[in-house]
Amino acid sequence: MLATHRRDKIIELLQEDGSAKVLNLAKLFKVTEVTIRQDLEKLEKDGMIIREHGGAYLKNVKDQVQAFSLAHQEHLDKKELIATKCLDFIESGDTIILDSGSTTTEVAKKLKGMKNLTVITNALNIALMLGAEPGIEVIVTGGEFKPPTLSLTGQKAADFFKGLHVQKLFLATAGISLKAGLTYPSISDIVVKKAMIEAAETTYLVADSTKMGKAAFASLGALSLIDYIITDNGIEDKHKQVFQDNDIELIIAS
Repeated sequence: MLATHRRDKIIELLQEDGSAKVLNLAKLFKVTEVTIRQDLEKLEKDGMIIREHGGAYLKNVKDQVQAFSLAHQEHLDKKELIATKCLDFIESGDTIILDSGSTTTEVAKKLKGMKNLTVITNALNIALMLGAEPGIEVIVTGGEFKPPTLSLTGQKAADFFKGLHVQKLFLATAGISLKAGLTYPSISDIVVKKAMIEAAETTYLVADSTKMGKAAFASLGALSLIDYIITDNGIEDKHKQVFQDNDIELIIAS
């Protein structure tokens, strides 16, 4: 992997996790700790991160958490369309899982005012958004806190879903690749996503068209793990064919 590409991936990881250790980055990218330190020096020089002993953290992560804002706020028009379409598949009496992420946050906004709904989530911003809604019961997982995504992750978050059975999961992703499948920047999230899928009767992947054909650092697995994908009308025909070939129903929000 070229140094510039590796540094881009390091930034992706920090945007997801908030911080990282040199030792762990060296293992992930299969390079020496000296190489990682050089990468971090370059990223700090570029004003993107702040180095600390044994690792680094994202420069603006503290301000972001204090403002309770998510890192990924691009393409919000597409995400809002997708969120509106999701309402067609959520009914009174449902128990649903809402994954963390900017698209699922838009879904949560649309749920305000609904009655007799149970929402299980690993996203603290979603929990606070819906927690005061009189018609919605909110259940939050445990786990390790990830500042940039305002979410809970890791094995403790995954263990929460053991023995649960819910009607629907609305799952986020960072990238969708024919070769790599569903991908995410953070390895710690993979075990949580798998546990969510196992607990849900039906899985809806919510992803805007810019995620198509992209691969993040860690793969969750094949596209066949999901039942439906809800996306916007910017999706290309070649990507539509991929979902058709994998027997996944494509739902276009427009």
